[in-house]
Amino acid sequence: MKIIILGAGQVGGNLAEHLASESNDITVVDTDEERLRELRDRLDISVVTGEASHPDVLIQAGMEDADMLVAVTSDDEINMVACAVAEHLFHTPTKIARVRATAYLTQQKLFESGAIPVDVLISPETLVSEYIYRLIEQPGALQVLDFAEGQVQLVAVKAYHGGPLVGQELRFLREHMPSVDTRVAAIYRRNRAIVPTGATVIEADDEVFFIAAKADIRAVMSELRRLELAYKRITIAGGGNIGLRLARMLEGRYNVRVIEYNKPRCIRLSEQLERAIVIQGSASDKNLLLEEHIEDTDVFLALTNDDEANIMSSMLAKRLGARKVMTLINNPAYVDVVQGGDIDIAISPQTTTIGSLLTHVRRGDIVNVHSLRRGAAEAIEIVAHGDAKSSRVVGKALEDIDLPEGANIGALVRHGPDGPEVIIAHDDVVVQSGDHVIVFLLQKKHIRDLEKLFQVGFSFF
Repeated sequence: MKIIILGAGQVGGNLAEHLASESNDITVVDTDEERLRELRDRLDISVVTGEASHPDVLIQAGMEDADMLVAVTSDDEINMVACAVAEHLFHTPTKIARVRATAYLTQQKLFESGAIPVDVLISPETLVSEYIYRLIEQPGALQVLDFAEGQVQLVAVKAYHGGPLVGQELRFLREHMPSVDTRVAAIYRRNRAIVPTGATVIEADDEVFFIAAKADIRAVMSELRRLELAYKRITIAGGGNIGLRLARMLEGRYNVRVIEYNKPRCIRLSEQLERAIVIQGSASDKNLLLEEHIEDTDVFLALTNDDEANIMSSMLAKRLGARKVMTLINNPAYVDVVQGGDIDIAISPQTTTIGSLLTHVRRGDIVNVHSLRRGAAEAIEIVAHGDAKSSRVVGKALEDIDLPEGANIGALVRHGPDGPEVIIAHDDVVVQSGDHVIVFLLQKKHIRDLEKLFQVGFSFF
């Protein structure tokens, strides 16, 4: 596939790295010649220096026969204009644009009418806000990923000493919970991936990825660690787009406080929020945090645009007694360094955004992609099509499907007359056409093999 990526920042660079390793023809356009040179020296891609929305620059990049345009520069207007140029001059089949401004996102008629010809809108702020909201819904989880419109969730937790299943083989999971069906999709032990079997023994400090119907998540978590009490009091440091959006989502169910340094922004926040309390000041001010009883806060969220400020305020909040600390970190190099100490969960907006982009780039009928473990692994929701003659998966029991190395089917969602049915993967489950199959892929390098497995052909006899 020939893909033109506009923008060589964190998102554009990471996307180019993902796609270049999958035998795609990638060209990246940016005005930063030094950044382009660094990408070209590291990856097997082409680069073009210039203004991303200019027709002559797009021609130089090869837009005339491109299959897809992914516009992820830091400028909404450039992204949208580039999509318009690609549509009207080059008839590019698929146009994806990152749009951050709420003023555009709330006017869907602009895009639905074709006035701005964008096929897929990507809003990092929306994606990150929804991701954090899911973490708050499931106290104790390190990651919570939605599939099948929230019917199924893949959850990562750290196994703790004293958990009922810790020290036991996975095959005993069903005995512990006879009324709850679940499957462990992967285990990471000291950063090494383990493909789980029934004989696998869970150890304390393992990072366990399990999949279950959303209603059963808490029950499964209780087998691996002591359940945390539901959160009630939440403090958000930073009233930008993410902070505001998240405060709106939370204020109806939780006691929310937003700390924002900029006074005019505080006034706008107070006008747009109904129940949340807005406080002007610095989240790194020890006296302010003590005055606001940070020791009673269940979750402290550092969501400013400054990584260093987020890290410092998070460490301070944790040491002053905040129960849980989640920190937004834009620099991927910082994520592994800080998570697990004073900072409980480091949130990378690039990782969240990349998954959404990959959903629309992958071959086949793919509904969801979540990038995991810094891009090394992926969780994928793919729809099975065809019949026993035209498909390698339809009509087969899961134990008979020749999955790529490191791939593990966690669940299926089947849409019947009574609505969606969640089917946790067991060896004797037979795949039907139309099933949404949720696959955990430990090694992303096998993604093409997975896509080919689900392709429909004339015959596979």
